[in-house]
Amino acid sequence: MEHTPRTAWLAEAARTAAEPQGTGNLLRIILIVMVVGCVLTAWFLLRGYKRKDD
Repeated sequence: MEHTPRTAWLAEAARTAAEPQGTGNLLRIILIVMVVGCVLTAWFLLRGYKRKDD
């Protein structure tokens, strides 16, 4: 078993943490668009119930 100094291990951990994490931004954008779409759909469907029949 190879002994790795603590500072080298911390430097390697920091380097791997700084690398891009893949499709995180794409998934974040998709989730935001889905939430906004659900809110707009709910508003469109529910606005008809607000009318008063006098």
